[in-house]
Amino acid sequence: MNISSLQESLIQLLNGGQAHVSVKQALEGVSPAARAAKPAAGIHSVWEELEHMRLAQQDILRFTLDPSWKSPDFPDGYWPQPGDVTDEAWAGSVRKFLSDLDEVVDLVKRSDFDLTAVIPHGEGRTYLRQILLIADHNAYHLGELVQARKLLGNWGK
Repeated sequence: MNISSLQESLIQLLNGGQAHVSVKQALEGVSPAARAAKPAAGIHSVWEELEHMRLAQQDILRFTLDPSWKSPDFPDGYWPQPGDVTDEAWAGSVRKFLSDLDEVVDLVKRSDFDLTAVIPHGEGRTYLRQILLIADHNAYHLGELVQARKLLGNWGK
């Protein structure tokens, strides 16, 4: 197996921009008014999608790396409370999400790390499975985030 090819493919998948928009593209230009607005009944706001992605990604990453990590209650611990979103809260959420994503990418890049190894405390899961779970979950919710932006008229030039 060509490990460097696998690593590069995983990094591209995590960063997006191949079959779907990148995280940075999806978050670029979100107007303050569009952050917490619900585009339609039953559709999450852009803020809710971002915070859900952040919370889930954080949980998957911390569970993977820290045997003492305690996951939040499901489903409430994975979704923010609706409401107004300050510039500071928005910027903090984006920063934390991107920081955790960078940590996942750094994990993939490690040459001393067996991606196919079973996580010692991971209930049979492998590191690769967790990385793919993060990429899959993020891709799905990025699509939802972009859809919310489109419905709000906050997408495109």
